[in-house]
Amino acid sequence: MENGIDKSSLLKQLNIKALNPMQLATDKAIQTGKDVMVLSSTGSGKTLAFLIPLLYKLKKDLKKVQILVIVPSRELALQIEQVFRSLQSGFKVSCIYGGHSTKTEGQSLSETPSVIIGTPGKISYHIRNENFDPTGVEFLILDEFDKSLEMGFQVEMEFIIQSLTKLKQKILTSATKMEELPNFAKVDNLTYVNFLKDEGNSPQLALKVLHSKSKEKLKLLMQVVSEFPKGPTLIFCNHREAAERVSDILWNKGMSNGIYHGGMDQPDREKALVKFRNGTFSVLVTTDLASRGLDIPDVQQVIHYQIPFTEESFTHRNGRTARMKATGKAYLLLADEEYKPDYVKGKTIEVEVVEDFKMFDPSDWNTIYIAAGKKDKINKIDVVGLLYKKANLQKEDIGLIEVFDHMSYVAVKRVKVNSTLSLIKPEKIKGRKYKIGVDE
Repeated sequence: MENGIDKSSLLKQLNIKALNPMQLATDKAIQTGKDVMVLSSTGSGKTLAFLIPLLYKLKKDLKKVQILVIVPSRELALQIEQVFRSLQSGFKVSCIYGGHSTKTEGQSLSETPSVIIGTPGKISYHIRNENFDPTGVEFLILDEFDKSLEMGFQVEMEFIIQSLTKLKQKILTSATKMEELPNFAKVDNLTYVNFLKDEGNSPQLALKVLHSKSKEKLKLLMQVVSEFPKGPTLIFCNHREAAERVSDILWNKGMSNGIYHGGMDQPDREKALVKFRNGTFSVLVTTDLASRGLDIPDVQQVIHYQIPFTEESFTHRNGRTARMKATGKAYLLLADEEYKPDYVKGKTIEVEVVEDFKMFDPSDWNTIYIAAGKKDKINKIDVVGLLYKKANLQKEDIGLIEVFDHMSYVAVKRVKVNSTLSLIKPEKIKGRKYKIGVDE
């Protein structure tokens, strides 16, 4: 409790009774002071595994950036920032990423944060423009390092690491075992925390295979989705064009769904994830972009509408379900000219194709947006207060609330949305009136 932070109160704030074995092993490894590589699957709790032990190393009287977290995607940066803020440590954190205003980020960095979380391109941009001093950084986290390498961020990461002249320790995380690390990582006496072997092919995952004629494959997809219409369900396609086509067909058949791929504008991707997390969409149609690093709910089923090109991709897709001892299902849909890949090992269950199945009902939830966020000093408590006091909603009528820099989203029971809107639209929040509506 060097800086006044108590571990038991931290866990209580997070509503966690105890750290899991991987988190405990990571904590122990970090305390040695050696560089650490954490190998563990997506969704196993790696963020807390490195944040909690490093939190105790932060010094309150040191007006320097002390911890730098490098991640491959905007979504992962925002997710880690949210977890850090939930710890309520009193230390300032800044989140910087592509697509975010560099002016806004520069203002945030001008009041030196203790922790910076960001993507390689944006971090290197701010170092080059001297918006923060990297020489005070003592701890570096390369989260999802394998993914960052896969996405081609080597040059940016090498530049950043060379700028960190006072580094004491590096913590790397990966969801796949890496044969060798690049020289620029400059790891010293690396300690491995390997939980991949314990989490490989989860016994909680049921792998099912369905066969159909090519022209009936979409009908096969609807049969599978209809088995768990409340989801959450991820449908994976190999290309963004296929994802868009599948999404459109599901909409035409009455199944509201989100779509997520790299060709979309960032705000549209963000909204799709918000509505998937809060239950407005029970289905998300996506490419492999959603197979890793996203903060999404425990998925009930993964559907491989198109066969993934590699075993690694197949593993990461399936890793979105049957996590943390939960059960889940993965479906492989095969048309006439397709076959089960050799890399699909272990027991599979053949599922019978049926002619009649129940079509889809609307989700129980809808999403209301408020055109104000953190930069307007709006928080979740403000949103809850508005809904309780002005719309007379009960706890069970309100779902997930997410507050971003300039927007806030809240899930409200669909049957209450219209009455809620009519009551809160005229209202002010903290003395100001903001645009409020249903996110269509």
